[in-house]
Amino acid sequence: MQVRLFLLLTILWGLPLFLSAQQRGGNNNRAQVRMEVTNMDTVTPDTANMPPIGFYERTTIPEKMRPVPYTYVREADVLWSKIIWRMIDLRQKINLPLYYPTVRMRDRKSLTQALYDAIQNKEIYAYDPLPGLTSPGDEFVKRMTLEEVRNNMSTETQQIQQTDMSTGQVKTIEVQGELRWKDVKQIIVKEEWFFDSKRSVLEVRVLGLCPVVEEFELIGAGGQLKRIPAFWVYYPEARSVLTHIAAYNNRNDAQSSSFDDLIFKRRFDSYIIRETNEYNNRTISDYKKGGIPNMLESERIHYDIFNTEHDLWEF
Repeated sequence: MQVRLFLLLTILWGLPLFLSAQQRGGNNNRAQVRMEVTNMDTVTPDTANMPPIGFYERTTIPEKMRPVPYTYVREADVLWSKIIWRMIDLRQKINLPLYYPTVRMRDRKSLTQALYDAIQNKEIYAYDPLPGLTSPGDEFVKRMTLEEVRNNMSTETQQIQQTDMSTGQVKTIEVQGELRWKDVKQIIVKEEWFFDSKRSVLEVRVLGLCPVVEEFELIGAGGQLKRIPAFWVYYPEARSVLTHIAAYNNRNDAQSSSFDDLIFKRRFDSYIIRETNEYNNRTISDYKKGGIPNMLESERIHYDIFNTEHDLWEF
């Protein structure tokens, strides 16, 4: 009887202490939850640990070991060669995978964004495009800094006046210009066509890429459209970067190709704007005026290359 009475008194004495401890513990847990939620709102998301875009992780293109190797060609086997410059109009439907996206996306890049990021990460060099289309062909002479590349790609830096509400003073603030991805409407391609006498084939090697930014310049009541070459990239150097970046496939999300595959397989449309010549490598527009004469001259150069191939065959 005495043992039962002792147990009953112990339970009655310890129950209030237990309930008080539980209440304090619950308050601490709620405070901790509130603190963790507050911290989650202020922390920048870790993009490296984000879940995949789809239900599986796409690793085929990012983990490619190296680009498709070119066949080794000796100088003695090159029977004929010609360097030409092409213009890729990114507004054409077949060239849209090179143009879009015009904004930053997590799983996709345009060709210009891929080249700019590689320059920013010091994976490739950028070369000065000036004097642009009238240059004698020495596009890879002067290297550019990242700041110079950004200045060519972005809008002008603006200065705005802002009043400090606490002191009443007017301060001048510099607003950096935004990168104009959507204004890159064309890409110049420098390439060399050659005939390999050992294998009896006509082949091409891309030498350089140059994004062209369109800009409308106001002149009085009107204006004019200016095309500004942003920078040159030596393509054999950029292949190791572009082979790891996927180009968008509008027919199948599961079968992507890299930008290097896209260019290697010639899956783009373009027209010739210049060839090497004795007149300081002048462009077609320097001696042909008007859109139709320019296109006819471009086609003439195109067919001259393939006719030369047939002339070099031995039957």
